[in-house]
Amino acid sequence: MTTTALPPRNRTRTPAARTPTAVPTPASHCVGIVTAVEQARYTVTSGTLVASARRASSCLLEVAPGDTVACLQVAPDELWILAVLQREEGVSTVLRCQGDTRFEVQDGALSFHAPTLHLESLKMQIDTHDAEITTERARLVGRELTLVGTAIKAIGSALHTVFDRVSHFSKQHQRRTDGLDRVSATHLERRADQLLQLSGEHALINGDKLVKTRGSQIHFG
Repeated sequence: MTTTALPPRNRTRTPAARTPTAVPTPASHCVGIVTAVEQARYTVTSGTLVASARRASSCLLEVAPGDTVACLQVAPDELWILAVLQREEGVSTVLRCQGDTRFEVQDGALSFHAPTLHLESLKMQIDTHDAEITTERARLVGRELTLVGTAIKAIGSALHTVFDRVSHFSKQHQRRTDGLDRVSATHLERRADQLLQLSGEHALINGDKLVKTRGSQIHFG
């Protein structure tokens, strides 16, 4: 019996593909001075380098000429302003954000402290469950004012109102005055659809020229 030997198998392994090493974009930091501002572009001088720069989104402080800034150089002629390190005296500070901006505080309170606070907006909306304003003196000026509420209460020691015209509509109207209640008008009219009653311990009606009483029935006594 003759035995035929099988050829040896090729045991050579295919080398595994190597993962290319990630190489980050090279960048370097520098410190410069803002020499010019044109819209959203800035010119920064750092040593012998004069390059155009843009403000990073994390840098909320609006950059002004003369500011000393920390920059990130990502290209020979491209800089990103990361922060304002120093500013000349007398230059106003402006925080600027692009697009919709929201401040969110969790498990805490947000406070603003300033000698003078000024808010300017085309439209302002406040949505809160409970609001309280405490001030020594307040003044509200507007062309139109609308106040809507289920219950409205005003408490004070004196009330002064000045209007060209006053209109009041209500289902029931009750008024009580402990002292003097005086009405002065050129023409005074009281009209009741069903019953008009005037009562008091003493009643006086004075007419310099005429006193007239008219009715289907008139009872005295």
